[in-house]
Amino acid sequence: MQKIFHLQTESRDQMIEITTTIEQWLHELNVNDGILIVSSLHTTAGITVNENADPDVKTDFIRRLDEAYPWEHPKDLHMEGNTAAHMKTSTVGHAQTIIITGGRLVLGTWQGIYFCEFDGPRQNRKFVVKVIAS
Repeated sequence: MQKIFHLQTESRDQMIEITTTIEQWLHELNVNDGILIVSSLHTTAGITVNENADPDVKTDFIRRLDEAYPWEHPKDLHMEGNTAAHMKTSTVGHAQTIIITGGRLVLGTWQGIYFCEFDGPRQNRKFVVKVIAS
């Protein structure tokens, strides 16, 4: 079972929690146990699991990535000018694997799944979710 989801981003760097969207689809599938893989379909947007309780974590996360990968660097050769976005995506990763038990995602108390935009805003970003039931 697989589905492509679409979303719109509003800023250059943004973390959008997609946990509820995925959980709702998983509920529709009526899968009890298995694994779920969520993957960004872009080279400048990633997927991560991180804290979903304190919004300052997202702010700090993006700020630290900006410090590590400044948007403009005098030695960058990529003509689109978004080398930092590619670096951030490679650092965060394009996909995450989550265990499904009892029809629910196995996430910690404060964990959520995030789509990480690093080259926005964009009108039509996509991520794919694949469920492998056991």
